[in-house]
Amino acid sequence: MTTDSKSEPHVEQFLTFELAGEAYGIEILKVQEIRGWEPIRKIPNTPDYLKGALNLRGSIVPIVDLRERFNMEKVEYSPMTVVIVMCIETESTGSTVMGIVADAVSDVLDINLSEIKDAPNLGSKINTCYIRGMYVGKHNMVMLLDVDKLLNPEEFTNISGFSVSSES
Repeated sequence: MTTDSKSEPHVEQFLTFELAGEAYGIEILKVQEIRGWEPIRKIPNTPDYLKGALNLRGSIVPIVDLRERFNMEKVEYSPMTVVIVMCIETESTGSTVMGIVADAVSDVLDINLSEIKDAPNLGSKINTCYIRGMYVGKHNMVMLLDVDKLLNPEEFTNISGFSVSSES
């Protein structure tokens, strides 16, 4: 019996993590490493959600707190707090290494792409372009993020309302 490659499901792996008790996922192929929280160098005159930069084996890695990026309640970092270091691709900068702060890492899921539901349409005033889709698992719903769009510096103003324009 032969198998038709078109009928085989296409499966991708996603690293899942928690923010404020909710599950989020990112493509595992984007993840370089997962680190425990450690003090980082603050960068002046940046949005609150840009926590600073980390020296990672000689590379300077900007760190974004997704709780603050998504306008969630701020919390003190704990021993469970992690930094997920990722390689993102943008048209303007090419390949860039950035990190996100998450409450905890959960699991790696194998998700059949046909099981990913579209992001909800919340109207033209709310930007959901960074949401790749939603996956409904056995125990919870996971919001799958497009980190290339979420961490693109050009997009920072579109999610949090922070404006980088200078005022005189």
